[in-house]
Amino acid sequence: MDQRNSAATTLHSSRSRGWKSLEADFIHIQAGRTHVPGSQTHRLGIHFGRAVNAHCQCDGRHHHRQQAHGDIDLVPAGLDGWWEDDRDCTILRLTIRPELLHAAARELGRDPEAISLTPKFQLRDPRLESIAWAIKAEIEAPMPSDSTYAETLGMALAIRLVESNGQKRIETATTRATLSSRQQRALAEFVEEHIDQSLSLADLAAVAGLSVSHLKPLFRASFGMPVHHYVLTRRVERARMLILAGDMPLAQVALESGFAHQSHMAHWMRRILGLTPGMISRMHS
Repeated sequence: MDQRNSAATTLHSSRSRGWKSLEADFIHIQAGRTHVPGSQTHRLGIHFGRAVNAHCQCDGRHHHRQQAHGDIDLVPAGLDGWWEDDRDCTILRLTIRPELLHAAARELGRDPEAISLTPKFQLRDPRLESIAWAIKAEIEAPMPSDSTYAETLGMALAIRLVESNGQKRIETATTRATLSSRQQRALAEFVEEHIDQSLSLADLAAVAGLSVSHLKPLFRASFGMPVHHYVLTRRVERARMLILAGDMPLAQVALESGFAHQSHMAHWMRRILGLTPGMISRMHS
């Protein structure tokens, strides 16, 4: 989402975190007029902080308003426009690739080709806002969560956009409240065997023979926690066992357990166990 005229400063971004179909930027924009050229991606702008008086023009429509914290502007792919604020403002800008929206439509049993977003200004949607602030917290965190968490947030965002698109859902019956014993065993074994690698929701869904949208509620009902949290707990447990074995340096333990680096491992061990790697080492000795 290229912004021109008014100066914009990126405060936090997902661009170095390897996200695929979703990008997030928390940006500070100086007062004045900003031109947003058309793009091949869909864009959401969520206002953060104190209100500003704003005027925007997009798709032939003008909109004057006081933009308050949590107000959302949706600009579909292909549209450009002007935004003008009477003072500096801060927004969370989310850029969504159309293929993510298509995947969400398929998960909901809808025709991806029938999804057609329209511009919306000063939209209030508590679910969208909640997802957006979770994304903001993730790009602000010094240690990123497992990649499955970012994928989960991206899919949740896309599903909410599709749900609010107005197309009727094709009802499909869910025949199982939990995963079968075979699926649970296969998933647990897959995670343990690939704990040192990047694990995606699509990979795990394929192991279970399910779609991603079906996997997530069934996984939580079966394992008692979301997919990304389960993977993190298994990484932490693997790291704990390797530290107790005392056979390798902590940096190597982190890599063997699937963490990005030693500090990343320490962060999640402290969060989940309440213990640092050093404390575990001392307990062993």
